[in-house]
Amino acid sequence: MALSLALGLVGPIVAFAAGPAPVSLSLASHFAILAKAGISTTGSTSVTGDIGVSPAAATYITGFALKLPAASPFATSALVSGKVYAPGYASPTPANLTAAVRDMEAAYVDAAGRANPTALGLGAGNIGGMTLAPGLYKWGTGVTIPTDVTLSGGAGDVWIFQVAQNLSVSSAVKVILSGGANASNVFWAVAGQTTIGTTAVFNGNILDKTKIALNTGAKLNGRALAQTAVTLEANSVTLPSAAVTTPAPPPAAVAVPAPSGSVAPAKPGVVPPTAAPVHPVAPVVPVQAYQRNLVLGSKGTDVTTLQKLLISKNLLAWPKGAAYGTFSTLTQTALKKLQASWKLPVTGVVDARTLAALNSK
Repeated sequence: MALSLALGLVGPIVAFAAGPAPVSLSLASHFAILAKAGISTTGSTSVTGDIGVSPAAATYITGFALKLPAASPFATSALVSGKVYAPGYASPTPANLTAAVRDMEAAYVDAAGRANPTALGLGAGNIGGMTLAPGLYKWGTGVTIPTDVTLSGGAGDVWIFQVAQNLSVSSAVKVILSGGANASNVFWAVAGQTTIGTTAVFNGNILDKTKIALNTGAKLNGRALAQTAVTLEANSVTLPSAAVTTPAPPPAAVAVPAPSGSVAPAKPGVVPPTAAPVHPVAPVVPVQAYQRNLVLGSKGTDVTTLQKLLISKNLLAWPKGAAYGTFSTLTQTALKKLQASWKLPVTGVVDARTLAALNSK
C-alpha cells in the first residue's frame, strides 16, 4: 500500500512479469475494423485505417456512403481515412479478405487458448479501478469495467485478456495506457459480445467471436475484429501504431585490418579484411526492417525496403523514374518469385511467414 501511495497509483496494483508473447494478427493487422457479417454506423463516425467485411457483401457496410470507382479493388468514404474492402470488389481484394478473415479467426484461437494465466478470475470479473501489469488474464465469466482501469508497462510489453462471456465497459470509463504501453500489444479475446459504453475510451485489439458494439461517442484506439458484426454510433476508431516487440539490431560490424604479413584471427562481430574491397551493388537491408504485413496498395518505407531488396536480387525491374514506396502489381510479381526461391507459400503478400523470413535473412 505504501508503494501504491508513493507512486500515485489509484486502486489495487497487480504486479506480474512483462507478459506473454504477442498474438500474430498477420493480414488482419491492416484493418482498423474487420467483420464477417457487417459494419454499420450512424452519426459522425471517424475511422483512421482500413475497414473490410467478408464473406458478407458490400451491402452490409451501411452508413458510410461508399464511393466505388469502376473496377476498383476498394471503395472510399468520407468517414474513413483509409480504404474500404468487400468481397465483390476487383482482384486481389476477395482473396486478401479471405486470408485476413482466416488470420483474424486464427488470432482469436491463439489468444483465447493461451495457457498458464498470470491471474485467473481476477476481481470476480470486475477490474474497475485496477492497475494491471503485463500478463495473461483469464476469466470463466464475463468482465465488466465500471471505472477506469490502467495498463501499466513498457512499449514492448504484452497483455492478453481471455473473457469467456461478455465484455462490458461502462459509459465515460477509460482503459488507460501508462509507462509507454502500446495498444497494438493489448489483446482482448472475447467469446461473447463486447460493448463499449457511451463516450468511453478503450485501448487494444478486440478479437471477438461474436459482435462488437461501440455506443455513442465511444473511442477505440486499436482494432475491432469481429466474427459477426461491428456497430458504430458517432465513434472514433484509430488503428494503433505498430507494436514494439523486438530489440534494436546490433551495431554494424567494423572491418579491422590485420598487421602486414599476418592473418588476424576471426573475432565475434568483426569482419576480417578481404584481398580486395567489396562494393555491394544493392542497398543493404537492415535487420528487422519489416514491422508489418504488406499487401497490394500498402505504402511506406518498409515497402521501399522490400522493393530495393527485390531489385538487388534481380527479381524486380523498376521503371526508370518511378517512385518507390507503394506495393504495386510489379512488386507482388517479384515477391512471388522471392517466396518461391525461399520455398515459402507463394501468396504475393508479406504475411507472417514471409515477414519472419525477410527479417531472418
